[in-house]
Amino acid sequence: MAAANAHYYATRDPLGASGDFTTAPEISQMFGEMVGIWIADLWTRAGRPAFRYVELGPGRGTLAADALRVMTRFGCTPAGVELVETSAALRSAQLSRIAQAEHHDEVAALPSDTPLVIVANEFFDALPVHQYVRTGDGWRERMVVRRDGRLHAVPGDVPADDAVPAALRDADEGAIVETAPASAAVMQACAFRLARQGGAMLAIDYGHVGPAAGDTLQAVKAHKYADPFADPGEVDLTAHVDFAPLAEVARRAGAIVHGPVTQGALLRAMGIDARLAGLSAAAPDRAEELTGQRDRLVDTGAMGDLFKAMAVTASGWPRPEGFGMAA
Repeated sequence: MAAANAHYYATRDPLGASGDFTTAPEISQMFGEMVGIWIADLWTRAGRPAFRYVELGPGRGTLAADALRVMTRFGCTPAGVELVETSAALRSAQLSRIAQAEHHDEVAALPSDTPLVIVANEFFDALPVHQYVRTGDGWRERMVVRRDGRLHAVPGDVPADDAVPAALRDADEGAIVETAPASAAVMQACAFRLARQGGAMLAIDYGHVGPAAGDTLQAVKAHKYADPFADPGEVDLTAHVDFAPLAEVARRAGAIVHGPVTQGALLRAMGIDARLAGLSAAAPDRAEELTGQRDRLVDTGAMGDLFKAMAVTASGWPRPEGFGMAA
């Protein structure tokens, strides 16, 4: 999965109608604007410290551009814009929108001189997962083999019971459990930075709060589901994010976890309906289109419940708006 996605993102801009999929920032400017308000509010209540805006996997830079535009209206201007991105094609698109941005290959390369406000939207879902299947002989990791000219997933030979969360080890034969050590490593790196430097992180992705069994690996091409094993490196591979282990990793690193809450609840708390009213009043001919964008982001039957938002803050930073008491 890691190798396939590395090639996939390095060789194209996959976003938009002509690409393979779209993301919330590309659906509506309101998404990035609500993130910008979230950051500006938190920064104000934190005492207006110097900070750097960081985004992990920032796509075309649309979210960052919309968020920074709104932040500036509140006097919330970061000391730097740091984008963690390895794709040359996407780096170019990002610089066309945020000329002052600095690029980094990994979290470890981020500056250490100021607090960080980190945004990760639809980032963790593209990181590789491990899958384990319950067989008649116990749990085995699913391995990828080439057979008949194509790839297949098959159970490995080595017992893997210890890799499966204890709460799921008694699942029925055939059950599949996923873990995401790469995601945990990135969250740990971010949380360690926040604990040392100060700041906050907002992670938004589709997923759940586990532990839970299920095969969530999927592929998308031309806005339609595809076979994840049929055309490696030419389709977008993702898996649902389990926020529970990410939260645990962040806590162990010394940070404070807030949420998760649904994306719909967060956007409503940040004022998306008021923003919709303002945009519709300014452009009445687009009112129906704008309402449709809002509904897609917020409604239960669309992205509103499937997507979750989790915040992570350094000790001493205020509770972020849109979240209840810290976990």
